[in-house]
Amino acid sequence: MSEKQNRSVIRSVFIAVQKTMLSLPLGVKQFLAVFMDGFSVLFTVWLAYSFRYETWHIPHDMQWIVYIIAFTLALPVFTRFGLYKSVFRYNEAMAIKQIIKAVFVYGLVFFALLVFMRLKGVPRSIGVLQPMMLFLLLLATREVARFLLNTRFRFGVYSSVDKRLLIYGVGSAGIQLANVIEQHSDFLLVGFIDDDPRFHGRMVNGLKVYSFNDLPRVIDQTAATDILLAIPSASKARRKEILQALQPFPVHVRTLPSLEDLAGGNVSIRDVKDVEIEDLLGRDAVPPDPALFDLNNAGRTVLVSGAGGSIGKELCRQILSAGPKRLLLVDHAEFNLHNVYHALERQKVNKELDTEILPILCNVAEEGRFRSLCNAYKPYTIYHAAAYKHVPMVELNPVEGVRNNVFGTLYAAQVAVECDVHNFILISTDKAVRPANIMGASKRLCEMILQAISNKEGSDSTCFSMVRFGNVLGSSGSVVPLFRQQIIEGGPVTVTHPEITRYFMTISEAAQLVIQAGAMAKGNEVFLLDMGDPVRIHDLAIRMIELSGLTVRDEKNQKGDIPIEFIGLRPGEKLYEELLIGDNPKPTAHPRIFKAHEEFIAWPELMRLLVQLADLVEMNDAEKIRRLLQEHITDFHPHEPMEADEPVPYSSTVEQR
Repeated sequence: MSEKQNRSVIRSVFIAVQKTMLSLPLGVKQFLAVFMDGFSVLFTVWLAYSFRYETWHIPHDMQWIVYIIAFTLALPVFTRFGLYKSVFRYNEAMAIKQIIKAVFVYGLVFFALLVFMRLKGVPRSIGVLQPMMLFLLLLATREVARFLLNTRFRFGVYSSVDKRLLIYGVGSAGIQLANVIEQHSDFLLVGFIDDDPRFHGRMVNGLKVYSFNDLPRVIDQTAATDILLAIPSASKARRKEILQALQPFPVHVRTLPSLEDLAGGNVSIRDVKDVEIEDLLGRDAVPPDPALFDLNNAGRTVLVSGAGGSIGKELCRQILSAGPKRLLLVDHAEFNLHNVYHALERQKVNKELDTEILPILCNVAEEGRFRSLCNAYKPYTIYHAAAYKHVPMVELNPVEGVRNNVFGTLYAAQVAVECDVHNFILISTDKAVRPANIMGASKRLCEMILQAISNKEGSDSTCFSMVRFGNVLGSSGSVVPLFRQQIIEGGPVTVTHPEITRYFMTISEAAQLVIQAGAMAKGNEVFLLDMGDPVRIHDLAIRMIELSGLTVRDEKNQKGDIPIEFIGLRPGEKLYEELLIGDNPKPTAHPRIFKAHEEFIAWPELMRLLVQLADLVEMNDAEKIRRLLQEHITDFHPHEPMEADEPVPYSSTVEQR
């Protein structure tokens, strides 16, 4: 039989024994632990005598009593301190604390009894030596049991486990995770990486800590397949640096969330996730200003239209944290409204808030329904996030896109003035700037409606403002989950154009900035959010493939794992997005919020346009709607109209590709 076959047989026997031990009833396991501890007590008494007399000990006369005292004293003390209740293979630190306490109490009583009884032929030093030896032996037996029950047995250099993991970071999170991973059969932990030279070459949990500079050699030596970033306290900028440095290596990179996202600072396997685009962007959010956050929300009645959507849901979550008197969730999608309502109710209970949360099924394009709603509850602030946003879908359904986006906003704004709503904040988009599609044109017209109404006589009671930003991560149709799914399926990863770029912002940061921008509004402002640097989607696809431990396939020689396929720009899609129509946006009190006053159509003329548009919507005349928008919206350059039976490449939303 070959050496490889011998190892395979031994491994199989070991795994069988391990499974048998783990499957034993709890009572049997506790009995075995008590039996082992009882043996350890007697053995250490014998060992203490042998050390004391410097010869192998044979008990005689009164020396037998010491064995009886030690045995009858130790087991009740150990039971009292819970040594047989804890599952020590899962919590080594707690087991050690319990052993220290139990042996300390046992040792004091044992030594006191020997001093008090003055047994003939029993030196008092036995009362010191034996508890010390017992402590070491109890630790040793538990460590052996923990190793045998937790560890995938290794023969040669490493076992046959497919996933071999290096942990980047030997802080508390990394060590916690290392302990957890020993119970997780999918991974074999093979070492640590750390930037601090003080740790290089040292051992943590029996594994070596390496320098990042040694990573090529370490990956080759350990056959590592995965690297886990266990650095939750690191800034996003620092995480981005590390990810860029790891990108060339053929390993799958995973990460832990930030400290504030970890429950109580404790780490578990479910916290491990694939690298998100937030980590690749390396953008740290600016902490929100509490005064701005509370101004329009704390103690107020707040209405959020489109509350079940991606932005609406996050707005509601953050508004609720400000403690409004009443939060009105308005959406015409029952499923989405149900989900956001129950999520907010859980948040309300956890934060012990007394906000009244009302889910209201309502289509904002139904003017009468929205008017009755505002008359009944008198909201102080309205965040208008209700809109159709998916470019291909709106391009194929331009009439409904205009009906929902334009007239929903018109009716909501008019009702806000009638009902003396103090603040009305429109959620807009960068696609409203020099639009190339119906969705963008409809959102630009929404902005113009608010600008015109704001300057209309008799509208002074309501402060209208608009917040314009680019793509948010985590919204429906996000490109990142799509790329990840395509990578899992073996590709290809589809990108529309090699040079296409997009701005990205986390959904949490976007909602925070919207709320703060609305609080700074004086009326008729268009607020622009600082989106950072644009991201080339092709580069994003490459980074996601390489950080998954795979390589981009070279189509010429067919080498590599995942191909990238360019499918061409879609109808209405632009290579580059913009946030500003004019020039020179003005700064505000917040470093990531700017404002602009842009040209618009005066209300009388705009009203005539809207009347014509309404007639065309009722006539279902998409082509005339397109031409009318092109006549009145600056730099709107629509593509050729789509036919209803024309196939639409809708594998993801255009705005995020």
